[in-house]
Amino acid sequence: MSAMNTGPTRRADANRRRILDVALAELLRDPDASMDQIARAAGVVRRTVYGHFPSREALVGTLVDQAVESVAAAHAAGREGVEDPAEAVARSVLAVWEVADRYRILVALAQRSVTMQGIRDRLTPVRGAGVELLRRGLEEGVFHSPLPAPALAYVHEQTIIALMEAVNDGLLTAEEAGRSAAVTVLTAAGVPASRATELVAKLND
Repeated sequence: MSAMNTGPTRRADANRRRILDVALAELLRDPDASMDQIARAAGVVRRTVYGHFPSREALVGTLVDQAVESVAAAHAAGREGVEDPAEAVARSVLAVWEVADRYRILVALAQRSVTMQGIRDRLTPVRGAGVELLRRGLEEGVFHSPLPAPALAYVHEQTIIALMEAVNDGLLTAEEAGRSAAVTVLTAAGVPASRATELVAKLND
């Protein structure tokens, strides 16, 4: 890249990042926010937004990609170096929730644009890691479920999505939902409720 292009390129990258950050905040405030509203809030002209994202769907799709990358990184960081499968599941759910809460509006938007199937497809690597963790826990007797690990992973995923929607609908605070998600996921895997609650409380201190 020539030195001449570095300035404009850096400015374009900064603009793109700003548009994405502002879009997320605007959509959280108003899920029907238009590209015009997002442009105004970002302090740029509409043409600039369309220069980076040819449609609202493309903008939401990019936010979903960002969210999935962040969720995958949080899931990996949460379980890294943790031997006990129950603790690894609890840590990974708590870590994922911190990231997912920022992006929870996308779950509602995805119903209309990117589709839930799109989100599920993007989360395939995260689900794969979760399945391995559940399989190990089932083999070691830490988890007890009539479901095989791959099916149990789907139950966990849907639990987290349902709790994100509960926060969107004002039924829970984000903090309550994060703790609830971790406890619910563990109890769904057959960990006694008292052990699950105690473990999550300890990790949440």
